[in-house]
Amino acid sequence: MGRRKGVSVRQRRVSAELRTWRIKRGLSCKDVARALGWSESKVSRMETGERGLYEDDVSAILGYLRVPAEIRQELMGLVRAGNERNWHEIGGDAPISRLLRDLIRFENEATAISNYEPLLLPGLAQTADYSRALMEAFPGRASAEMIEGMVAARIGRQRILDRANPPQLNLIIEEMALRRTMNAPEMMFGQLQHLLATAARRNVSLRVLPFDAEAAVATQGSLIILDCPDQPTLCFEESRSTAAFLEDEEFIGVARLAWKKLAAAAWSEEDSRRLIAELAGKLRN
Repeated sequence: MGRRKGVSVRQRRVSAELRTWRIKRGLSCKDVARALGWSESKVSRMETGERGLYEDDVSAILGYLRVPAEIRQELMGLVRAGNERNWHEIGGDAPISRLLRDLIRFENEATAISNYEPLLLPGLAQTADYSRALMEAFPGRASAEMIEGMVAARIGRQRILDRANPPQLNLIIEEMALRRTMNAPEMMFGQLQHLLATAARRNVSLRVLPFDAEAAVATQGSLIILDCPDQPTLCFEESRSTAAFLEDEEFIGVARLAWKKLAAAAWSEEDSRRLIAELAGKLRN
């Protein structure tokens, strides 16, 4: 049986957390069910999104799994707001980090990922050196240890491309992002080589949006569209201090229209690879 259609992004987050904490405690669904006097199938359906989430049930599981109070409070808030559509976070690094963890979860569920980046290269196609250079560009925001952890998390996202059934990854990158070396030409040469290797995968489409693209198209912000089986399509948007998962059909329609315009203005895959190879050659020389 497939998961229920129409489960909100908040409930999908809570379901994933229930499974994560159960596994972290070394327990099976049967162990949790026996302790709470439930059926094993009830616990399983709560973790997979096939069953609606109710405050009392979720509270009981979180208590049994000894989930820390701060996380428990956050998850219970999501359960109470479970029927609300779209999910925005405003604030500093912590909220964005939470939504990034959820983005990784949803990327793992997706059968197709469409990502447009106007300023930087997409996370799913970055090298560790490129990712590290980005994070080190903000002095004082994170320790070296925290930066390495964030780099590892970002590179870990790319494991989905090595699966037996990887998602279709569609990338559109603004030309300037390819030319921005961040004063590290050797690092950028390696990054462009990695980008070419990524573009050569059978499940990856990579295209470049040229400098002279129409302003109304080129000034679109970064965009990620996640198509998931048996669940609503999600759109992820992120800026310096805000991030959001959008799931209403109105927002998804706007996102798909924006992607259609970007795709129409972008160079072909062949021409895009040729440009990347030329830029890499100049850096090598």
